[in-house]
Amino acid sequence: MNSKEVAGCRAAEFVEERMVVGLGTGSTAEFAIRAIGQRVGAGLAISAIPTSEASAALARELNIDLTTLEANPHVDLTIDGADEVDPELNLIKGLGGALLREKIVAAATAYQIIIIDPSKQVDQLGTQAPLPIEVVPFSKSLVVRHLAEQELNPVLRMVAPDQPFITDNGNFIIDCSFPAGIADADGTDSWLNSIPGVVENGLFVDMTHLVVVGNDDGSSQLIERT
Repeated sequence: MNSKEVAGCRAAEFVEERMVVGLGTGSTAEFAIRAIGQRVGAGLAISAIPTSEASAALARELNIDLTTLEANPHVDLTIDGADEVDPELNLIKGLGGALLREKIVAAATAYQIIIIDPSKQVDQLGTQAPLPIEVVPFSKSLVVRHLAEQELNPVLRMVAPDQPFITDNGNFIIDCSFPAGIADADGTDSWLNSIPGVVENGLFVDMTHLVVVGNDDGSSQLIERT
């Protein structure tokens, strides 16, 4: 097992019978979904809410019963990855492009577990990963101007030279950089979301209860929010 698989499998152990489970998105979350699928195949009965079309497709492949927030507005447990985790368990997420649905599910979740490898641990957010911001396409130029005025080096995410990345919600993502890191995650989150046309950003503040760090030697570390 590599470190991501170790973390995913360890987190899957927290899933219990009859839970409503949020399924994250990305390469690390995929290992957790597959581990949950193995438990479902062995008889575990759960309902799951995926945070992306990709995670939904994988869950169907593994015969995991899917539901919605409309049917189950209270999520018992969510397992997801992160691009950065600081000592207070605040996060940067969204390099996989699913930050909006991930944050919606996280906000409905009683207990969120984040699974990472050691490289995702940072002393301060924004020091190694860009911050993704999901925006309505019509607002792109306005949002870019606001971010550029703050010297945040905004870059429209592309999948080809003439083709912007489109989220599952039909929006664009602008990745921005914080040269000195993000000193005030809560304030930055509020400021970004106040820009007209910004749908959501990748700062997850005070939303994580447990971080599982997987290691290549097969061990894992559990870090609980204090």
